[in-house]
Amino acid sequence: MIKINIDEKEARKLYSQKLDELIKEIDVELVFWDSKELMRRTCMSWNTIQKEFFFHPKLPKFKLGGKWYFDAKETNKFLLQWLREKAG
Repeated sequence: MIKINIDEKEARKLYSQKLDELIKEIDVELVFWDSKELMRRTCMSWNTIQKEFFFHPKLPKFKLGGKWYFDAKETNKFLLQWLREKAG
């Protein structure tokens, strides 16, 4: 029988580092995202985004006319921090 012990904190740290690296590799150089891009980037519906984090005071968002825009770099940072906090 094989027994494997995994340090959960170290595994999360490695996962987070790898995720950051991959995001940097695939991130398109956009200055801002619209709501459709935010949905695509998070793989969430608009309703889920509103329920989970849209009203969070630290989410950088701007409304021009009837359309929401999000600072791409700052929103990315916010989303990673939000996910880490949710994951515990």
